[in-house]
Amino acid sequence: MRIKAKIYSAVCLAALIIVQTAQVLAQVPHKKTPEISGAAKLSKLKLAVEANPNDMNAIQAYYDTFLEVKPGHEKELASQIRAWSVRFPSGYYFPAYLKRAAKLAARTTDPAALEKLKKAVEAAPDSLNRHQAYIEAIGPDNPEIITRYNVLMKEFPQSAIIPYALAKAYIDKESPKARPYLLKAVEINPKFAPAWYGLWVDDLRWGNFEEGWEYLRKAIAADPSNPEYQYRYATSFMGLDQQKFADLSFKIARDFPDSEYAIRALGYLAACSGTTQLRIKCYQMLHDDFPKEKTEAYMSSYFDVLLAANPEKARELAMEMKLVNSAEWSDLLTQAESFIQGKKLMDQNQPAEALAILNKIKLARYSAYSKERLLLLKAEATDQTGNHFAAYDMLMRVFVKDPSPELSAALYAYGAKSGKNDAAVKTDIYAELNADAKAATPFSLKKYIGEGKASLADYKGKVLLLTYWFPGCGPCRAEMPFFENVVKQYKSRPLAYVGINIVPEQDEYVIPFHNSSGFSFTPLAELKGRDKGNLDNQGSAPTNFLLDQNGRIIFSDFSIHAENETHLKMMIDLLLDAPADFMKQKS
Repeated sequence: MRIKAKIYSAVCLAALIIVQTAQVLAQVPHKKTPEISGAAKLSKLKLAVEANPNDMNAIQAYYDTFLEVKPGHEKELASQIRAWSVRFPSGYYFPAYLKRAAKLAARTTDPAALEKLKKAVEAAPDSLNRHQAYIEAIGPDNPEIITRYNVLMKEFPQSAIIPYALAKAYIDKESPKARPYLLKAVEINPKFAPAWYGLWVDDLRWGNFEEGWEYLRKAIAADPSNPEYQYRYATSFMGLDQQKFADLSFKIARDFPDSEYAIRALGYLAACSGTTQLRIKCYQMLHDDFPKEKTEAYMSSYFDVLLAANPEKARELAMEMKLVNSAEWSDLLTQAESFIQGKKLMDQNQPAEALAILNKIKLARYSAYSKERLLLLKAEATDQTGNHFAAYDMLMRVFVKDPSPELSAALYAYGAKSGKNDAAVKTDIYAELNADAKAATPFSLKKYIGEGKASLADYKGKVLLLTYWFPGCGPCRAEMPFFENVVKQYKSRPLAYVGINIVPEQDEYVIPFHNSSGFSFTPLAELKGRDKGNLDNQGSAPTNFLLDQNGRIIFSDFSIHAENETHLKMMIDLLLDAPADFMKQKS
């Protein structure tokens, strides 16, 4: 799985990822390799990894191809990945892949080795580490594991760890098999907090949010000193009850001021709140109340917010943080000073000079809020030079990719200065949208609810919001409430909302999730190996597309959250209210 779109979304949604990295990485794109020998494939893919150690696609392709070409040599695979992790210490993905490979390398069919592990478990039945070693040796997908653990549960009926160990293996694999073993664990020991927590994780995948919250409350009651449970409880309300999300996050900061979760709660709330005021409040608390060495990573996000809202304060923060990290913050200080200088020159009626300064600003990759602010400043400076149409054109190019209320207001204002009335601006917008529109590649996929299949042609005459997802995908689940907030405003309009599940192993979750969560999307099953064409999610989720009534892709590569629900609404409105001549256009 790949978390997409703006850094804002990455920060927000990553905090809700409950799945293990192994499952996440299982969803990354698989690049096709030429029909050559296995050894040649591996050699070519090895060179690709070493040329770009942070190319997750190349690493995944090497991993999959190795297992295909050299089955039974998992220890060699682990050794290769371990060597890469040493050679490329900044390689982000190697630790996760090494963990996966090590688990595979631990698998064995040697009766003596398995018996030794079994005896170690029997000698200490409440040792989770010993259970995990035993389960990994057998393999959690091996049907024999259930038989072996049924025997252990009979031998040690008072041990909650035994059913929990098997349940945790299934939870980590996002398998529906976990639930009965978790329930067995809390039946044996109602104070066993990790099992209550596991039931909450499982309930997220079934869509049972209310029941899941009750399980989390039981985990908290069983272990009230554990701030992680309270953090998960707070973050689980993001998108579903924003006020409760905020209240509980502040409570964690008050109750556990010395815990990492106090910092994480404020940082997550700051990133995922819907207002600048709340965002600044959270970041300022992190700045004022916690050691700088623990909050430095959040300060660059705070800088981004301030750069858009208050460049002078952004400069103050950069000057302060430069003493902590001179390399990064020197660049950020320059950004803030350029913002301030550019605005000052505009106030002094020197727009050309201001524009020269603003054009030199290179925002950091993670910049989310200051990006639009910089664009608006550039457009304003351009307009002040008298080139109203250039300002208009500058905003138009961005607006048709990611419309927002702020861009819309400025676009129409500069359009008026260019001699265009509102109708002419709308004509230009639809001309731009039409120019980039592409007929979506047809699909015909099995319905989870009802008989038969659903095809792209079935949605002709409707705007189609299409998302790729799977029940274990935390970012997908986090985005869905915001989709729903927008979609429910169009109950009487021709709008369809469809979700394609990309992980068939989680089919058992899909219908219960749909029915219990209250989300109104139509779930469809992915078909392995189909030609997705320009509706290709590259194996990742969430990946979103918005199609017009003629089945053309108009918007793509976007994510929706508390801050930008209005963006999705504007996209949908543009398509639902499109003029007749736009609707007749072909691509």
